[in-house]
Amino acid sequence: MPQPRPYKVALNGYGRIGRCVLRALFERGAAAGFEIVAINDLADMASVEYLTRFDSTHGRFPGEVKVDGDCLHINGNCVKVLRSATPEGIDWASLGVDLVLECSGAYHTREDGQRFLDAGAPRVLFSQPMASEADVDATIVYGVNQDCLSGDERLVSNASCTTNCGVPLLRLLDQAIGLEYVSITTIHSAMNDQPVIDAYHHEDLRRTRSAFQSVIPVSTGLARGIERLLPELAGRIQAKAVRVPTVNVSCLDITMQTVSDTDAPEVNRILREAATSGPLKGLLAYTELPHASCDFNHDPHSAIVDASQTRVSGPRLVNILAWFDNEWGFANRMLDVAGHYLHTAAPRTDTQLSVSEEQ
Repeated sequence: MPQPRPYKVALNGYGRIGRCVLRALFERGAAAGFEIVAINDLADMASVEYLTRFDSTHGRFPGEVKVDGDCLHINGNCVKVLRSATPEGIDWASLGVDLVLECSGAYHTREDGQRFLDAGAPRVLFSQPMASEADVDATIVYGVNQDCLSGDERLVSNASCTTNCGVPLLRLLDQAIGLEYVSITTIHSAMNDQPVIDAYHHEDLRRTRSAFQSVIPVSTGLARGIERLLPELAGRIQAKAVRVPTVNVSCLDITMQTVSDTDAPEVNRILREAATSGPLKGLLAYTELPHASCDFNHDPHSAIVDASQTRVSGPRLVNILAWFDNEWGFANRMLDVAGHYLHTAAPRTDTQLSVSEEQ
């Protein structure tokens, strides 16, 4: 049977998120509905190939990767590797891309996004929150508000991994039992803005300290990011973050003062039912087993509720804990949002034969 032509996408930035997005795309296979045509990163080709094949966190790439000139062949697919320091250094239109996945984390304003559009990109999906609501046409958390996309947007943000974990949970519980106030602590694995041994940092003295010797409080924009998506909680939510000496997988410790009286069994029932049916199925998971963080490495869910950690003090002070793979879960949401975005903006009617039919 003829199959719809896959959407053509390019990656700008090939660090942790960029490589996870590419790997998730190939692990999904044809069902992903994408063809990756280019990667832009300043790394040399040997490093691009090596870091695609071998990953200390997610293991070896489950396929064939080799280099031929400026092309990275992945399972027989040629992905052109570019090395431009700026968006305008690439003629995105000549690549025929439907979407640029901006995974460098270096661009945060509408002016930054416009540089991609001026260079021929038809639309851009950012892997980071933008500086303000005015800097993007939409910020999307898949499972919550992807249906607000009209197809006219050209600059869209995929929010952050912590926002993708927290927003579905808060929205769900606010609708079920009502939330008056919320306090969140992000317990986050070390990131690439932290040194392995003590070293200078351009803005944060705490981040001069070794990532693997301390638990380190850091600043976070999580509360403001949640308020953008759940304005009904504006002024009633606060957040803080600590980095811990692990390589991957993080969690949110969420404390809520509720409108209605409740207890731990009711809270867990709400979360369990949402994980098994409805719009959050496949995005939210639920467990009662005695897990540790490493159990959720390479887990594609946005949030995994640890029911063993649910606590209720009095009738209205609720505390829950939710795990998330801050790399792999987020990379999968990038693909989910990209697919919905492109289906809305540029639905395909042209087809191509599948590989089996061509043979």
